Amino acid sequence: MGARVVSVILSDMSIARYLARLGYGTRREAEYLLAQRRVTTPDGQVVRDRDAFQHTSLYVDGAPLDPPPGAVLLLNKPLGYVCSTSDRPPLVYDLFPTRFLARTPIMAPVGRLDADTSGLLLLTDDGVLNHRLTSPRSHLPKTYEVTLAEPVRGHEVDRFASGTLMLQGETTPLRPARLVVTGERTATLCLHEGRYHQVRRMFAATGNHVVSLHRAAFGALTLGSLAAGTWRVLAPHEVDALRASATKRPTT
Repeated sequence: MGARVVSVILSDMSIARYLARLGYGTRREAEYLLAQRRVTTPDGQVVRDRDAFQHTSLYVDGAPLDPPPGAVLLLNKPLGYVCSTSDRPPLVYDLFPTRFLARTPIMAPVGRLDADTSGLLLLTDDGVLNHRLTSPRSHLPKTYEVTLAEPVRGHEVDRFASGTLMLQGETTPLRPARLVVTGERTATLCLHEGRYHQVRRMFAATGNHVVSLHRAAFGALTLGSLAAGTWRVLAPHEVDALRASATKRPTT
């Protein structure tokens, strides 16, 4: 599962084709890398196009390959960055090597964080997993840290937890959500769904306005010490946990 799919020896695909799928250029450009002896093993041995290989056994210009197919990346998205490949920059892809945009399939965001929201964003080229994590049937909790324009009035906790709150323009009520007030104008909010601009619209329904919004957790995943604008590859056990928890019923 996850990145494990490339841990076995790959003998049915040429190295040039594999590198092209990872965005290291066209097939011909990847063949040129090989011809220039720029593709090696970790200990510097030159490899040939039809050699059997593992993802971890290939280096390009002395550096390990980018994450393998099926990987899941965790990014600490800064404010101002857009989750798109073609919108007005800066884009979240500006935080990765430029060849990420040439990967086939592309590393796509799992859901979206708008430009005015910072924090934890997942990306993967595993379309099945992406769909599973963003499906309305997924019950993965997502936790946000919220700063408000006006003081919390006190009734929001019960209203958000009621399962009856209806957003403007919608025909079904929101699932129960857990609000924890952390200060006069600050709170954390845990959701089990991801409707369009949901957090901002929830507080707007109570007569308040979100000044800043930061996603602190996605399921059991947190940012930890990951600095804004940096990313890491999830370990296989973290991907397994995401898959398992995506179908669990919320306890809120």
